[in-house]
Amino acid sequence: MVTLQALFRAIAQAKDEQSLRLHISAQIREYFSATRCGLFLFAQTPLVDSKIQKALQIALSPQYNPVARYLIERHAPVHEALVVEPKTWKLICPRADHWHVMAGPIVSAGQLVGVVGFTRKQGMPAFDLQNLTDLSALCLHISTWVATANSQQPLLQTERLTPREAQIASLVAQGRTNAEISAELWITENSVKQALKRMFRKLKVSSRTQMVAKLSTVLK
Repeated sequence: MVTLQALFRAIAQAKDEQSLRLHISAQIREYFSATRCGLFLFAQTPLVDSKIQKALQIALSPQYNPVARYLIERHAPVHEALVVEPKTWKLICPRADHWHVMAGPIVSAGQLVGVVGFTRKQGMPAFDLQNLTDLSALCLHISTWVATANSQQPLLQTERLTPREAQIASLVAQGRTNAEISAELWITENSVKQALKRMFRKLKVSSRTQMVAKLSTVLK
């Protein structure tokens, strides 16, 4: 039988995102008796098929999904019954294997950087308050793991950039295109372009190469 303490230890022992998924995905699904379980770190999730990418963007859209809106606004675990009536939820998500859903936030530097999501199929009991309480504890440990993992990586940081701009700069340094950055950070490609323009002005540079070089110099 999987326990919360065992899950806490598994999270702490994960060496990277891949091992985090491998070590805890099956265990968390079993703990919450879920049909499906997914862990998404927005800035580190690899690019996927365009159809799947579009489906994910719709599923996590606050305009479309009240569960996603609750996560974005409150940074707190939620299940569908907290935000909509059952009939309304069935219109939003009619899939039999998503009859009940629960999601929890992964937070870093005051921002929502990921989500842990669960579903139960039709005929299974709904998620309850105890499930939310336990998920809150797990999200705390995962968020702490993310913060620790990020602090151990050579991130491009400068006091002149916002946390979002620093994320974009880090991805630029990895050679990512605007389209790839847009997909990884769940923002529009135009938002990436506008952010880069602001960053160029702040840093007084005229190219991506100059920006990366200047930020790298700041770190030395």
